[in-house]
Amino acid sequence: MYSLLLACEDSDYVKKVYGGYFNVFVAAFGEEGEKWDLYRVVEGEFPDMDELHKYDGFVISGSPYDAYGNDFWILRLCFLLQTLDAMEKKILGICFGHQLLCRALGGKVGKASTGWDIGIRKVKMVNDLSPCNFIEDLNDIPPSLSIIECHQDEVWEVPLGAEIIAFSDKTGVEMFTIGNHILGIQGHPEYSKDILCNLIDRLRTNDSIEKGFAEDVKSKLEDADPDRKCWEKICRNFLKGRRFEFPST
Repeated sequence: MYSLLLACEDSDYVKKVYGGYFNVFVAAFGEEGEKWDLYRVVEGEFPDMDELHKYDGFVISGSPYDAYGNDFWILRLCFLLQTLDAMEKKILGICFGHQLLCRALGGKVGKASTGWDIGIRKVKMVNDLSPCNFIEDLNDIPPSLSIIECHQDEVWEVPLGAEIIAFSDKTGVEMFTIGNHILGIQGHPEYSKDILCNLIDRLRTNDSIEKGFAEDVKSKLEDADPDRKCWEKICRNFLKGRRFEFPST
């Protein structure tokens, strides 16, 4: 049994095409026969603390909010993540979720000095990971994977005991782990290119990004694709506690 902690509101586009972000996440990370619950934490909807033990894992979504903000629901979510960490529950943080996991467990997050990262970026896996890390057979994962990115904040410093397992030319902490129960991913393994294109249009409409920048990013998307299947497998295997096994390339 799994839970999605949704830190954003459903866009009109995602509601119309996918029925909401919950369906997007379950399609990407869920498997047949599993039960998933939705908690709209951005609206103050949280799981009962007495029910946490029932869940095998939790996923924290992206968000337009700052992971270093002090909105009440963000602080409450930090406390929940600290509780789940103490219980050693599986926690997968995506974008904002990746950053908030870091903050809640003692790391530092903030604005990226290089500005927005939007589009498809090649993420490089770290070669020398400790043998206790849950990715035991890293050699079976390609040395680099393309993922959809859309963020202007980033992890500055990982928590004590965390291990950085991937980086990019733009962002120093693309992925980090703590033990076998916490995984943060800065990119969006659940996103498809159409979802990103709609998000770019909305960011342009509300003047978060410049028109020229938006057009340049969208034109580059035509010639690139994220490694979605590989990312989905990484996330599913993490949540289910399975070893990573990929075909040799």
